[in-house]
Amino acid sequence: MVPGEENQLVPKEIENAAEEPRVLCIIQDTTNSKTVNERITLNLPASTPVRKLFEDVANKVGYINGTFDLTWGNGVNTADTAPLDHTSDKSLLDANFEPGKKNFLHLTDKDGEQPQMLEDSSNVDDSVHDRFIGPLPREGSVASTSDYASQSYSYSSILNKSETGYVGLVNQAMTCYLNSLLQTLFMTPEFRNALYKWEFEESEEDPVTSIPYQLQRLFVLLQTSKKRAIETTDVTRSFGWDSSEAWQQHDVQELCRVMFDALEQKWKQTEQADLINELYQGKLKDYVRCLECGYEGWRIDTYLDIPLVIRPYGSSQAFASVEEALHAFIQPEILDGPNQYFCERCKKKCDARKGLRFLHFPYLLTLQLKRFDFDYTTMHRIKLNDRMSFPEELDMSTFIDIEDEKSPQTESCTDSGAENEGSCHSDQMSNDFSTDDAVDEGICLESSTGSEKISKPGLEKVEMAETDQRKDSIQFQLGEPNSLMYELFSVMVHSGSAAGGHYYACIKSFSDDQWYSFNDQHVSRITQEDIKKTHGGSSGSRGYYSSAFASSTNAYMLIYRLKDPARNAKFLEVDEYPEHIKNLVQKERELEEQEKRQREIERNTCKIKLFCLHPVKQVMMENKLEVHKDKTLKEAVEMAYKMMDLEDVIPLDCCRLVKYDEFHDYLERSYEGEEDTPMGLLLGGVKSTYMFDLLLETRKPDQIFQSYKPGEVMVKVHVVDLKAETVAAPVTVRAYLNQTVTEFKQLISKATHLPADSMRIVLERCYNDLRLLSVPSKTLKAEGFFRSNKVFVESSETVDHQAAFTDSHLWKLLDRHANTIRLFVLLPEQSPGSYSKRTAYQKAGGDSGNVDDDCERVKGPAGNLKSVDAILEESTEKLKSLSLQQQQQQQQDGDNGDSSKSTETSDFENIESPLNERGSSTSVDNRELEQHIQTSDPENFQSEERSDSDVNNDRSTSSVDSDILSSSHSSDTLCNADSTQIPLANGLDSHSITSSRRTKANEGKKETWDTAEEDSGTDSEYDESGKSRGEMQYMYFKADPYTADEGSGEGHKWLMVHVDKRITLAAFKQHLEPFVGVLSSHFKVFRVYTSNQEFETVRLNETLSSFSDDNKITIRLGRALKKGEYRVKVCQLLVNEQEPCKFLLDAVFAKGMTVRQSKEELIPQLREQCGLDLSIDRFRLRKKTWKNPGTVFLDYHIYEEDINISSNWEVFLEVLDGAEKMKSMSQLAILTRRWRPSEMKLDPFQELVLESNSVDELREKLSEISGIPLEDIEFAKGRGTFPCDISVLDIHQDLDWNPKVSTLNVWPLYICDDGAVIFYRDKTEEVMELTDEQRNELMKKESSRLQKTGHRVTYSPRKEKALKIYLDGAPNKDVAQD
Repeated sequence: MVPGEENQLVPKEIENAAEEPRVLCIIQDTTNSKTVNERITLNLPASTPVRKLFEDVANKVGYINGTFDLTWGNGVNTADTAPLDHTSDKSLLDANFEPGKKNFLHLTDKDGEQPQMLEDSSNVDDSVHDRFIGPLPREGSVASTSDYASQSYSYSSILNKSETGYVGLVNQAMTCYLNSLLQTLFMTPEFRNALYKWEFEESEEDPVTSIPYQLQRLFVLLQTSKKRAIETTDVTRSFGWDSSEAWQQHDVQELCRVMFDALEQKWKQTEQADLINELYQGKLKDYVRCLECGYEGWRIDTYLDIPLVIRPYGSSQAFASVEEALHAFIQPEILDGPNQYFCERCKKKCDARKGLRFLHFPYLLTLQLKRFDFDYTTMHRIKLNDRMSFPEELDMSTFIDIEDEKSPQTESCTDSGAENEGSCHSDQMSNDFSTDDAVDEGICLESSTGSEKISKPGLEKVEMAETDQRKDSIQFQLGEPNSLMYELFSVMVHSGSAAGGHYYACIKSFSDDQWYSFNDQHVSRITQEDIKKTHGGSSGSRGYYSSAFASSTNAYMLIYRLKDPARNAKFLEVDEYPEHIKNLVQKERELEEQEKRQREIERNTCKIKLFCLHPVKQVMMENKLEVHKDKTLKEAVEMAYKMMDLEDVIPLDCCRLVKYDEFHDYLERSYEGEEDTPMGLLLGGVKSTYMFDLLLETRKPDQIFQSYKPGEVMVKVHVVDLKAETVAAPVTVRAYLNQTVTEFKQLISKATHLPADSMRIVLERCYNDLRLLSVPSKTLKAEGFFRSNKVFVESSETVDHQAAFTDSHLWKLLDRHANTIRLFVLLPEQSPGSYSKRTAYQKAGGDSGNVDDDCERVKGPAGNLKSVDAILEESTEKLKSLSLQQQQQQQQDGDNGDSSKSTETSDFENIESPLNERGSSTSVDNRELEQHIQTSDPENFQSEERSDSDVNNDRSTSSVDSDILSSSHSSDTLCNADSTQIPLANGLDSHSITSSRRTKANEGKKETWDTAEEDSGTDSEYDESGKSRGEMQYMYFKADPYTADEGSGEGHKWLMVHVDKRITLAAFKQHLEPFVGVLSSHFKVFRVYTSNQEFETVRLNETLSSFSDDNKITIRLGRALKKGEYRVKVCQLLVNEQEPCKFLLDAVFAKGMTVRQSKEELIPQLREQCGLDLSIDRFRLRKKTWKNPGTVFLDYHIYEEDINISSNWEVFLEVLDGAEKMKSMSQLAILTRRWRPSEMKLDPFQELVLESNSVDELREKLSEISGIPLEDIEFAKGRGTFPCDISVLDIHQDLDWNPKVSTLNVWPLYICDDGAVIFYRDKTEEVMELTDEQRNELMKKESSRLQKTGHRVTYSPRKEKALKIYLDGAPNKDVAQD
């Protein structure tokens, strides 16, 4: 406690105030006056006058009192919508404010006008700025070197004018350079005034393509708009630019030159024709003087800006100031030695002095600081961030050569200024390098009259008279010493690097001499200290090219104005505007007011989702209803009626809007008797989002609408028919949560006409959670009812009522209904020519007349059909009997020269089980398997179009497949689905349950890819005893032929399958056997995802729970994987080819197999499929990690023991030049490549096998294969992905050569596995000297080579597009632009 505080007395009035009740006021600013709408809270005594409330609110939010209204919000007193009186002396208590409660108020516009800001200068003319309220410097402001990115903005942020009174410009994408120049021109009084005096003639030119007119409009908006920022799209459109140009960043100096050229072309034959020259053009003399006789040749050039280099050529020290750079600019150089000048007077080569002299400085002096340079060593563009100071006042009189000012200009000396207009460049100073010299830059004059070529005259040689004679012919009037004093008023700043960055402008207003930062849409007040921060400079010592990718903020262009009271202009006052500008101002104000009114309408428009179930098509339609808050419900219904195109479907009085919850599919309430209520009140005000939707409900003319009251729950009732085993479409019933089950049954009885006494109700509380409502007195709330519910009712008089619910027929039917999904299965095409074979086999078998019997594979609850095992036993017996006939058939075909038929014989004597398949001594080609698949539909003879990868997938069988069944017997006893209508196994007719619940939960379920587990491989469909592992319990399965939509596989055979998703993949495949025509072990199941990608489903013991309704499945012929088997992609490693990785085939590797065994299996496949005839010792297998070769696998390695293997595994096959050198895992195989700097080339790869990880051994082996002395060997590890490509221009200096390590497994090498890439060289070998032409040519070749191989080019700058302004408003499509 403060000393003496305990003795202080509380005043009586404060004591009374503390006891007085207080009113809590919460005020929400709903206007668009600020970027962010504030919400303020005031806790005031109840006796506070309303007038005082307004004053407190005004002070809090920063508005002028009386320019805004306060209205009641949504908390209390919503009926009273009239605004409060800001002059009222009523107390808050008398004004219906409630003490102790929250009183919500809205701060709104007054009479449609936005509130005025305190100390607002937006209405003050630019010529008179009496007061400016500048924002406090914000963190990361434009003056900070760390902030060069364009500030993010929203549309609402550009609605209010900056507190500085100035308006910003919106950055279209990368147009910050344009914004900086436009703001500088706008803040130049002489340019703005002259632009205003020019009058646009609409009859002569299209306003859209008129550059001066669009600049006029922009300047008028910058001066009069109340927005924070305005768009520049109209200006860029007048340049002939499209939206793509907004994404091209250009140089601001380049834009300045091109825009001035365009304006001069547009202003020809007008009063402003010479405006650019009058304001920005200066003159200089380019001379060469003989040092022996004094003879001088010279030429007069004009310039619009002076380019100043940051550093002298070849130096690492920058000029300290602009003055130093200007002195260096005019500093002459001596031409001597081989550079001597041929003197006309001496008739020989003599030493000479060459230089530049300023003759005349413009009124507006532009200095370009050449911060962008080019590194000829690295071929990089760089930015120089060195410090270069510049004064606020610059005295240019010191740069005028007095002697030269008095030199005569005889008749033979013509002033070629007009012909040489542009930036002046000193040969000795300019060290720019352009990679696009051939690209034309500037204005496009295809359609203009000034398209004639302008040629610059050469250097004119003039014999000069005596010095005293020159003194007598002075033509330049120097004037007073201070007549060349310039003041700085614009600094265009670049922040970033040579690769890209951001421009903004720091500009001094001539009205109040205050500096402002114009950073796109943000305008803020800055100080002289902020200007000094743009001088540049970076921490630490830097070499000449060390700033190639450094990012910094510094001045790039400086604009000075001559201090001349006689010429210095002020901005035109409003009453001084020309008449056409006054009209333009009025026009733009009206457009802005119209836009403001439109925004006001938008702000008062309720936007809500609208749904409607089409009364005829029965399709749920969705749209967005946009209705003004003052529109009535009746008017909104009419709008929705027209929006949903129901005029010709039903009458308007058969429609109404109701409150709807689309997520729960719940009708919340209806609006009876509120047809004239405004939508703003019904919807709870205008909000960005609503927690509910609207439904346009329809009825038939003879029906009446049901009343939906708040608090009711909606129940969808499905009637179940146990006899027909069907579930009907839902009927909607509304109930209350406090109703009992008995009362609820009465409701359902009225809706469904079912007897309530025998009614059973089953509630589906959540997915597959069925609950029988068995307690009559229990309320619906106690039973778990919610807003939207689903129930199943059944009212038959059967014994099923007496069974326990989970054992009842009703439960089984509902359980099946909940778990049944619909799948679309694409069957494989049958090979042509197999139909005759099938017919012959069927006749020989004697059962072709009853093929459908073999399709009855599953015993259903209502059928009495054969079991799966019985059918398979019969099928096997048929295969036995048919095999002998087939052998005879094949022998006959062989005698006839039919090479398309298989000559393999089949031996079924060893078959012990119908599901055990005969071993095969050779690989079975699955395309041969296809040839023997039979079809019963001769009209669909189409061969399947298959990719190489598909063929490879089907051919990937090996001798590991010890249980392969001869392919010629696959389909003789198995039916084809298309022959006749197939009786369903469960005996259900077409009215059976054929669809499952299609809920949002299923639709939103993530798709998962089926991959085999790495530790167990793929589960086999059969166990060791050959017994089927399919589920013992019955799982629902029903298949019907299906005609696919157009474009989704015409000519293919589709099945629409309804199946219990709890079925395993193995059982599912067994069900599909009769339709595919082969055993389940002879075809594969591929799941088709949304992107039409197919992935094989291989986990036979898993269920179809990951599938959902309407998923697609493709069946492909080919042996499915068994347990412990993995499908492996084999790629060939070609280390010295442009593409080192080439796919060969898919193979099958099994757990426990050795590498040598897998190689034996690969040899015949490589010969047949790839044409590679290899011996087992002339190739190796090795690990493949993406494109990188890894560990070499030795022949004795065992998969899953020594080598980890997984599904979708990949290996490299590498053909050896000689015997295998890798014998042990302790060895290390390294790929080496020699770099020859004297030839600028790389040798092919050579493999080295090291016995250890010693660097000394590596050096010895490298010396051995290359002949380089051991002490001269240098090596470096390759970077990136194999083959570690790198440009020959970069390899010599970019790699980490000769690391100081003794072993390979330490930093920075980390070589611990086979396949590492090592580059090596002879350190005594010198790098080839390249000319500029050779370097450029080599750079192009290397760039092309690296791009073809898919490797990253070391430096790949974005191709720059030349900056052009098209005077005809659009580019000529016939002219190449790039």
